[in-house]
Amino acid sequence: MSARLSPRHYQPSRVPPEVARHAAGPDTLGVGRPGKVGLLELGFEKAGERTELVTRYQKSPLQIMRPLYIDPARPDLPITYLMSTGGGIVQADRLRLDVTCGEDTAVHLTTQAATKIYRMEYDYATQLVNLHAGPGAYLEYLPDPAIPHAGARLYQRTVITADPSATVLTGETVLAGRLARGERHAYQVFAGDLEVQRPGGEPVILDTVRLEPAGPGVTGPGVLAGYDIVSTLFVATPLAPAHAVADSLHHALAASGLRYGASVLPGECGAWLRALGSDPPSMSRAVRVAWDAVRRLLIGVPAPALRKS
Repeated sequence: MSARLSPRHYQPSRVPPEVARHAAGPDTLGVGRPGKVGLLELGFEKAGERTELVTRYQKSPLQIMRPLYIDPARPDLPITYLMSTGGGIVQADRLRLDVTCGEDTAVHLTTQAATKIYRMEYDYATQLVNLHAGPGAYLEYLPDPAIPHAGARLYQRTVITADPSATVLTGETVLAGRLARGERHAYQVFAGDLEVQRPGGEPVILDTVRLEPAGPGVTGPGVLAGYDIVSTLFVATPLAPAHAVADSLHHALAASGLRYGASVLPGECGAWLRALGSDPPSMSRAVRVAWDAVRRLLIGVPAPALRKS
């Protein structure tokens, strides 16, 4: 068996109890069956005046098309759309994404559309994301919103290993469900861990999300406070003082009408933002404005307009 297809490679080393309690043998395709293990490995290196994709391995349902150089202000920076042939995440899926960005590279990663997490009668789904940013690298990982449908169960772990001289922007937006259908917090559990560490393993940032509507609840104070959407943006960077990054995030959302907060990260390594709202277009605009503000501060150029399906 290929090492990539070993459960030790695509299974999380630890699954939170809120998710693990749903483990079961599906009556359809089980864990590890064809189409249930999605793998995507990408490697970027500086080649002349621009960053290029130099290594790629993909296993359905995860895939990419070729990177696009469509940022007019940064024609050296490839924009790569992450896609799924399955149209979403279903029960017993085990997905893993590994991206390595070499020295002085500049990369933008996003998804083609929102990630739909479908109802799960048996078991749960997991997604592992491992991002490596080398010396002087600039990496943006900004997927479209995650939409957990009624009965969905997901554990997502994102580990970012960043050189102290690298810059990483990463964000996540989670909806309460299919809001246009009146579906709110009907999923069973959405759990996520975000970890940012240095190449030697020194932890820098840890953010833990546990949304379990039927358990502790998700609508009260200290959680979503009655709102339907939560967005988070982390900026780890040496390109500007942490307080300047936090101020740029704060000022960017001052007129948004959203409930939000921005503050510096531990060790003054950057800043982060979390926003709450109930209108998807308003949240989408706010996230873009925040991204644009940080880009202008750090690299002196605006955020590009990206076409999505």
